[in-house]
Amino acid sequence: MTTDVIDGFVRVRGANEHNLRNVDVDIPRNAMVAFTGISGSGKSSLAFGTLYAEAQRRYFESVAPYARRLLQQVGAPHVQEVTGLPPAVALQQRRGVATSRSSVGTLTTLSNLLRILYSRAGDYPAGADHLPAEAFSPNTVAGACPRCHGLGVVHDVTEELLVPDPSLSIRDGAIAAWPGAWQGANLRSVVSGLGIDIDKPWRRLRKSDRDWLLFTDEQPSVLVEPERDRVDYGYYGKFWSARKHVMHVLADSKSERMRERALRFVEDAPCPDCRGSGLRPEALAVTFLGRSIAEVNDLPFTQLVALLRPVAELPEEANEVAVRICADLVARIEVLLDLGLGYLSLGRSSTTLSPGEAQRLRIATQLRSGLFGVVYVLDEPSAGLHPADAEPLLDVLDRLKASGNSLFVVEHDLDVVRRADWVVDIGPGAGEAGGRVLHSGPVADLEGVTESVTSAYLFGRAERLVHDVRAPQGWLRLAGVRRHNLRDLSVDIPLCVLTAVTGVSGSGKSTLVSQVLAEDPTALESFDRLVLVDQRPIGRTPRSNLATYTGLFDAVRKVYAATDAAQARGYGAGRFSFNVPEGRCETCQGEGFVSVELLFLPGTYAPCPTCHGDRYNAETLEITYRDKNIAEVLALSVDDAATFLADVPAAARSLQTLREVGLGYLRLGQPATELSGGEAQRIKLATELQRAHRGHALYLLDEPTAGLHPADTALLLRQLHRLVDAGNTVVLVEHDLDAIATADWVVDLGPGGGDAGGRVVATGTPADIAQADGSATAPYLARRLART
Repeated sequence: MTTDVIDGFVRVRGANEHNLRNVDVDIPRNAMVAFTGISGSGKSSLAFGTLYAEAQRRYFESVAPYARRLLQQVGAPHVQEVTGLPPAVALQQRRGVATSRSSVGTLTTLSNLLRILYSRAGDYPAGADHLPAEAFSPNTVAGACPRCHGLGVVHDVTEELLVPDPSLSIRDGAIAAWPGAWQGANLRSVVSGLGIDIDKPWRRLRKSDRDWLLFTDEQPSVLVEPERDRVDYGYYGKFWSARKHVMHVLADSKSERMRERALRFVEDAPCPDCRGSGLRPEALAVTFLGRSIAEVNDLPFTQLVALLRPVAELPEEANEVAVRICADLVARIEVLLDLGLGYLSLGRSSTTLSPGEAQRLRIATQLRSGLFGVVYVLDEPSAGLHPADAEPLLDVLDRLKASGNSLFVVEHDLDVVRRADWVVDIGPGAGEAGGRVLHSGPVADLEGVTESVTSAYLFGRAERLVHDVRAPQGWLRLAGVRRHNLRDLSVDIPLCVLTAVTGVSGSGKSTLVSQVLAEDPTALESFDRLVLVDQRPIGRTPRSNLATYTGLFDAVRKVYAATDAAQARGYGAGRFSFNVPEGRCETCQGEGFVSVELLFLPGTYAPCPTCHGDRYNAETLEITYRDKNIAEVLALSVDDAATFLADVPAAARSLQTLREVGLGYLRLGQPATELSGGEAQRIKLATELQRAHRGHALYLLDEPTAGLHPADTALLLRQLHRLVDAGNTVVLVEHDLDAIATADWVVDLGPGGGDAGGRVVATGTPADIAQADGSATAPYLARRLART
């Protein structure tokens, strides 16, 4: 797109959100605009913190005085003026935890259509009453299975969990789930009083006795005689079966330690009444095309479209309701197929989706919404995508733009940036070293901006990471693996090298690495340690942060406790924790934020009105070290803190490893709720790297480069190769071609996703994979290697 066809601009003046420094920039509407820059440069501060936040502020202002009052608590973006800004919709990589009742069907609203289809056009058993649409939902009173309350799973114990070693006797602790100490001794005495031999090996007891001891709800009281040569009086002891004890602890115990112990004896199993569907029998008895709604919910989208398309193509007079709903379902699902999500099913729990999968589902939903004249602000839509899956995503984004919308895309994938009409590059560095607009204009014009790191990678000037391919020092052999879509898979994983596991979304990569390898007994025996570094949050509230997770905050608190002023007041290191009453602000309980509930809108966090986000009470903040109080240190970036705390060895070591994995821009006190999955993963990796370890460790990482600028990817890869050089084995799930190209070995899974995947397509060096027939990775990797 050239400037002569641009018909309007969003004009930003004086943006100072986070690290933006009085930014003025003009951004075209009705175009795809890529916001680029290294991690922490300020691109999200401009796209989300300024533009989207300003659009939301205007929306709230137009709603009601109540919302305007809340705005003062939530805050408005720090910007002088924004003009020409249409209404905005954010499609972010959400960090929150989805609920167990949320599914692909509920995220996309396709479940609503399917329920209406079964209610209005389903085949009912003879004499059955007509059911409303909500009766086909496990999330309503009308539809939920009474036994599992619509969850589809029940939590229960099994004999194998309760009695892990059946060769033991009851006296020797065969029933591991029973409590210890006096309570355990009491139960053994009660059992003995019931006439059951507590010295006989468990497996030799009668089955009826074993079942009763483990599962009965009966609680007889038995007279326990005093022990011989003791003057104690006897007493009546009450019996608890192992199951009843476990369930009692889980339901009533206030002790987290006891609850964690009890959970070891419980497993989730499909509800026997609804067979895992979460629905009542009346709903399961209704069929369409010979299938219950539970069976349809389990079908991959590819099969579901094939099932419904013949009905969708019938003339409406055949069955108007069925034809119209099926046609709508097919049209909506075909968008998901275009996005490479054909392996998903409506019933798949949203808790199992990657952020990239969830975002693509939301994009597909927006495409069918019919909105136009809207700004869609997208957060790395290509994150977590194989290059083959990114291409159809870009086609869908083009369709959103063609519908009369603007796309503001925060992105690191250079192929996506090349497809943009306009690029806004922020930098040149991160944190205080960033926050400036280096370029706002057509992509081709970025080539001449020499201080732009993005430009160097986009136009081939950046130095690529090159190393000699290492030879394996042995092999870990996996055979006959069966898990999810991995069916009888056999593969050899080389030792003492860096292995990339590749393949399209849903091909089985994460299952192989994060589940099979992480749990395989042979793997555990082959290494001194196993380190699984995933993208799960390091905490779920603003109370958790980078400093506390890495342990460096312990060293900082000791520094403050050692100051003369702190010692004069008798303040120990605990005083400088925002988790204890003595030091924290009591209004927010040390969180720095208070929860703000919005009527008819999702709740949010706002800075504490007492401490203004500092977390501490006024007395604690009076103690300073080098003219900074403890809250001001938490506000420092990792880069700045590395200078401030250079002579504090325990803190300096942590800060150095955080910088080495590209996290120098994060603030020490940055709440866990603000961190991306990739940032959380790199914090975990840095925490691991700062420890001095000996021996041969296996490091398993799931897409460690997700959400990274190519420059940050290069930084991270150098650290991973350092681990291998130290004698460790690194296996990573990866889509990034730079990471795959620098691996010593590649295991490519596929050829497709879901049922079409789960097989080893090719193994070998990156050069071998680039020539492999039938590999979706091969053509993209070949092009990447050609540029080296």
